[in-house]
Amino acid sequence: MTNTTASETCNELVFSSFFKSHAQSLRNFLFYKYGNKDQAEDVTQEAFIKLWQNCAAVPLEKAKSYLYTIASNSSLNEIAHQKVVLQYEKNFAGLDRTNENPEYILEEKQFETKLLNAIANLTETQRVAFLMHRIDKKKYSEIAIELNISVKAVEKRIHLALLALRKEIDL
Repeated sequence: MTNTTASETCNELVFSSFFKSHAQSLRNFLFYKYGNKDQAEDVTQEAFIKLWQNCAAVPLEKAKSYLYTIASNSSLNEIAHQKVVLQYEKNFAGLDRTNENPEYILEEKQFETKLLNAIANLTETQRVAFLMHRIDKKKYSEIAIELNISVKAVEKRIHLALLALRKEIDL
C-alpha cells in the first residue's frame, strides 16, 4: 500500500487502539489452540512487540493477519512436543458447594472431566473453531475471517466437532 498507510501503524494512538481491540481476541485464540493461558499471554505480547518493531513495513489493513501469523508460528515453535490440555478446572475451584449432594458433585466432576477430554481429543482445527464459536460467541463469518478460511469450512469444522463430542460423551 502507500507509505501513509504503513506509517499509521507506527502512530502510537492508532497502535494503542489496535492493541486494545485485538489483544483479547488473539490471546483467546492462542489459548484455545494450545491450551496454555500463560503462554497465550506471552505470545500475544511478543506478537504485538514484533508488530511495533516492524510497523513501518506492515500496513494497518494487514496488521491483524500479521499478528495471527506471528503468534501461530511462535506458539508452534515453543510447544511442538506438548499435547494440548485445556484447564478449565481452575474456574470451578472457588464455587460454594456446601449445599449440594455429594453424588451430584461427583457426577458433575466426572462429566466435566469427560467433556474436557473430549474437547482435547478434537483435532486442532475443530477445537479452535468450536471454542471460538461457543466460548467467544463469534459468528461463523468472524471465525472464517480470523482463520482465513471459508464460512462453509467453519460450519464443517464445528459440525464435525459436535459429532465427535456427542460420540465420545455418549459412550
